[in-house]
Parts: sequence; C-alpha cells; structure tokens
Amino acid sequence: MKTHSAFWLVLALWGAGLGAAAQFGKIGVIFDLAPALYPGAGPLALGLFVSIVGVPGLIFGTTAGLLVQGLGYRRVLVAALLAGAVLSLLESLFPPLPVMLALRVLEGLSHLAIVIAAPVMIAQTAPPARLGLAMALWSTFFAFTFTALALLGRPLAEVAGPGALLLAHAVWMAAFAALLWRMLPEDPPRPRTPLFPGGVLRAHLAIYASPFIAAPATGFVCYTATYVALLTLLPPLAGDSLHALMASLLPLVSIAGSLTLGVWLMGRFGAVRVVMLGFALAVAGAGALWLGWPSEPLRLIASLWIGGALGLVQGASFAAVPALNASAGERTLAAGAIAQLGNVGTTLGTPILSALILAQGVMAVPAFVALCSAAGIALHLVQGARRARQTRSTTPPPACQ
Repeated sequence: MKTHSAFWLVLALWGAGLGAAAQFGKIGVIFDLAPALYPGAGPLALGLFVSIVGVPGLIFGTTAGLLVQGLGYRRVLVAALLAGAVLSLLESLFPPLPVMLALRVLEGLSHLAIVIAAPVMIAQTAPPARLGLAMALWSTFFAFTFTALALLGRPLAEVAGPGALLLAHAVWMAAFAALLWRMLPEDPPRPRTPLFPGGVLRAHLAIYASPFIAAPATGFVCYTATYVALLTLLPPLAGDSLHALMASLLPLVSIAGSLTLGVWLMGRFGAVRVVMLGFALAVAGAGALWLGWPSEPLRLIASLWIGGALGLVQGASFAAVPALNASAGERTLAAGAIAQLGNVGTTLGTPILSALILAQGVMAVPAFVALCSAAGIALHLVQGARRARQTRSTTPPPACQ
C-alpha cells in the first residue's frame, strides 16, 4: 500500500476509534442531566449508565481478541461500527432505564470489537518508519474525544437536547462504517480451524503467560488506573481557580506529549523503554506534586507534568504491541489483553483513589500516582527479564528485550 493511501486509512481507523471513545464519553458529558432523564433512578443505576459499557471489555477482552482474529478484521470492524450506530440511535430515544442499560451493554461489545480490530489494522497499514507515530496517534483517541465532546458535544446537548448528541454519534458511526467498508481490503478466507483450540481458559492462560503478548497490557493497566482517576478527581481537588483550567489542559498535555516527545523517544529507545521512562517521570511528578501542593502554580505545573509523562506511557504502550509481536494474530491477542486490563484499571482506579482520599486526604493523590507508576516499571522489568530468557523464532528488536 502506498504511503499516502496508508495515511488516509490510518486517519479513518483513528476516526473509528474516536467513535468508540464517544461510546463512553457521550454519556459522561451529559451525566449531570441524567437525573432529569431518569428521575426515579438512584446513584448506582445512574453510575452504571456511564460505566456499564466497559463491562464487556472487562470480561471478554482476550476472548474477543481470539474472535476478531478468526472472523476477520474488516468484517468485525464494520459490523461493530454499524451496531454502534443502531444502538446510539435507539439510545437517543431514552427508553426506560433497564432497557437503556441493556443497550449500553450491547454497545460495550461494539466498543470492544473496535478497540481490538482498529489498532491491529493500523499496525498492519502504517509504513515501518511511521509505525510509532501511527500508534501514538491511535493512543490519543480517548483523550481527544473527551476534549472534543466537552467543547462541541456538551453545547449541542444544551441547545438541542441530549438526544441530539446521541443522534450525532449514530451518524458518525454509520459514516465511518461506510467509509471503512470502502477503504479496507477484503478479509482473507476464514480458516477452518477452531477459534479456541484447547478451550477458552487455556487460551487466556497462554495469552497472559507470554511476556511478549501480555507485556503491553500489564503496564497499561497501571496507566489506565492512574490516568482516568486523575482526570476525574484531580481537577476538583485542585481548587475552584484551577478546576476548569486543569480539566481542559490535562488531556491536551497528554496528547501533545504522546505525539511529539513520545514519538521522538520511541524512534531512539524503543517503545518499552519509553513506557518505563514515562512511568519514571510520573513518579518524579508525584514527588513534585507532594512538595508543591500548597502553591497553586506548582500544583498546576506538577499535575501537567504527570499528565505529559502519562502521555508517553499512553502512546508507547500501544506501540509496544507491534514492537513485541510480529504476527497479526499475536497483535490481536495483545490488543485484546490491553482492552481487558485497560478496563480493569479504568473500573478500579477511580474508586480506589476516591477511597484513599477519603481516608488519607489529598496527599493520597501523589502517593497513588507514584505507587501505580512504580508498579508499571516493575511489571515491565519482570516481563523484559522473562523475554530475555525465552528463545523465539522471531527475535524482537533489541530495544524491546
């Protein structure tokens, strides 16, 4: 495939990722309107309204990776986008809450299929010299979408109602389904081998036993636990004068760090080392946040430093998938593991940090960042040592060993 064709296809796949991220963000951005939409619902049910879309990924992440590999990337991706469009259209009617929650669970399956298939296809499409940049671009899909929804989606919901935002999302998903159906090459004939040779449990054990397939995900869970919790809890804790500024700048700094310094560093040191460097810089930022919390300027600078450091982790974690895994099949399994453990971090990080803040006060924030980041470094060191002891027919690049 020519480079300019690859460029447009990578952008189209990233656009599909934006739609997948909006499956979370479209409800989050109108969450304060939910009590008026469902006046009889309690806090737990309304919380599920946002988060239940992540449950399928939490349970079926690696299983979905095996299914995507067997069914075909183009087929799965286009079907998931179409399903997302139909589900968002139905959700725009705001049916009774039990029905809405069921639709959100189904939407979670659509989301899972997209976030597994799209990055693997990006890795297959991008020229080798631009692979790090392409994967860094993919890694920004959540932060970019949440920023865009805050700037554009929320005003649309306020002017035309929450249903208009969900309708706009349905149109986006349908448009990218049609676009990618035209742009993507046809899937090869499906093999006649079973999707789960040896059973689902054995397949899961094999995935997480591999220091090549599992390594990106085992570090990524530390990133998602930290990053999502910080985006949610740090701006309100920073004080009224910094709340809005920090909420808008944190994701933007992460995007900028991933696409600029992160890409430059990956070209020189390799994806895995950049992940560990990002975590190390986050530990340093946590120390600065602990020391500088009484000062508003230092509080802001240290918080943004942590956001930028985690941006390095964000991009390099996705780039580590093709760096450590040569075949499309292994990359698909690694993407499934990232989806699964990423959802573990997203689900657990915010409530754990909330509980720590209630128990220990605001200084729990830098401690949480430092511990999660140190755990990310330790996990990658362990996986690297395991890779060094293994002999593989396809040896990964030295920077990844």
